[in-house]
Amino acid sequence: MHKPSTAGLALAMTLVLSGCATLAPRGSEVAPSIPSQWPAAQATGTAGQVPVVADVADIGWREFFPDPRLQALITQSLDNNRDLRVAALNVVRARAQYRIQRADRVPSFNVQGQMNRSGGDAPVSEQFSANLGVAEFELDLFGRVRNLSEAALQRYFAETANRRGAQLSLVAEVANAWLTLGADREQLQIAQATLAAHENSLRLIEARHRRGGSSALDVSQARTLVETARTDVARFSGQVAQDRNALVLLAGGPVDEDLLPRDNLADVAALRPLPAGLPGDVLLRRPDVMAAEHVLLSANANVGAARAAFFPSIQLTGTIGSASTELSGLFDGGTRAWSFIPRITLPIFQGGRLRANLGVATADQDIALAQYEKAIQSGFREVADALALGDSLDGQLASQRALVSATEQAERLSQARYEAGLDSFLTLLDARRAAYGARQSLVNTRLAQQSNQVALYKVLGGGWREG
Repeated sequence: MHKPSTAGLALAMTLVLSGCATLAPRGSEVAPSIPSQWPAAQATGTAGQVPVVADVADIGWREFFPDPRLQALITQSLDNNRDLRVAALNVVRARAQYRIQRADRVPSFNVQGQMNRSGGDAPVSEQFSANLGVAEFELDLFGRVRNLSEAALQRYFAETANRRGAQLSLVAEVANAWLTLGADREQLQIAQATLAAHENSLRLIEARHRRGGSSALDVSQARTLVETARTDVARFSGQVAQDRNALVLLAGGPVDEDLLPRDNLADVAALRPLPAGLPGDVLLRRPDVMAAEHVLLSANANVGAARAAFFPSIQLTGTIGSASTELSGLFDGGTRAWSFIPRITLPIFQGGRLRANLGVATADQDIALAQYEKAIQSGFREVADALALGDSLDGQLASQRALVSATEQAERLSQARYEAGLDSFLTLLDARRAAYGARQSLVNTRLAQQSNQVALYKVLGGGWREG
């Protein structure tokens, strides 16, 4: 017969024996096939603005968006947005799941009290017991439990990165919605000013027509300009209302009027072109790439757990306590009792289940690897597109400003020539249309240029730190 200390010694050895090996793959070879440098990267930044460095994620959104109104709106959105709240709760849930899985790596001790009463033709008998023990603890000789715990940990890390990505997207969405509202308000202001000017012009032409100084065609053409401008006023009024509703949804509640942009589109981005030679590995700090990496590591751990299932597993159950036929004498001398029940399970025939599980885990690993590479490729493409579009929009903006200046000058000259009787009203009509369209296009180009700056900051992984 073994001595009573044998059970305690066996239970103590479990911590030494568990986790002695792991069958997880060493790692996956990642080959995203992207260039080492960005195409069309500009070499200098704009004076007075925050320079872009390799650690773009370290530039907080408060540094990037210096406007205090936009800062306050972003803060409100981060506090109240429901999508971001769900992302944060997913992190809490994943952390709890990891803690559940991690608990399998250490023995769980329980105290149990029991009374057993039996009878029949024989006299009634009673048995009382009180035990402290561990039940069904698996010796992790081949790393199955450890790999499952590692997989849960990496899923938790992935959810944390997803939460950062959700915050990054929210910051960019709020900024873009704020910019769009400012642009539409400026468009509305242009349309209202144009409508007032055309209505005044229509009244003058109608007066001249009554005196015989202009034709009915001139009146109809002037009325066409008025109705066109009135249509634009109604259209932009609706868009401004929709833009406000979008901001309210993103902010998670009513938005103070003082936090909204005025009737013009202001520059919000304090970050300008990338320095030449910026390495492409800045993509690895993007939250979506980090999340894909952790999903890949989780899949690797699951492969190790599936491999370990082919090998024997050992579970230990042991208790130590007291047993007595009388409750009052349960802890008296001579009532001690113990048990030690090791169990080994060797899989022999599982109907192909273990091999199929390994096939699923391997396929999941390959899928995670492809998704990780795709995340890197997509990130590179987004940054390259933003850089290329930035160069294009800078040129467009300069040309559009020159176009506005030229068309306004042409409108003034045409107005003077029409009043002097040198040109027809049709010539003045064309000049007014060109000037009005050029002003609208300038606002749209400025909006695209500012939105592209926000997009560049986002795709480089900035925006989820406050700074």
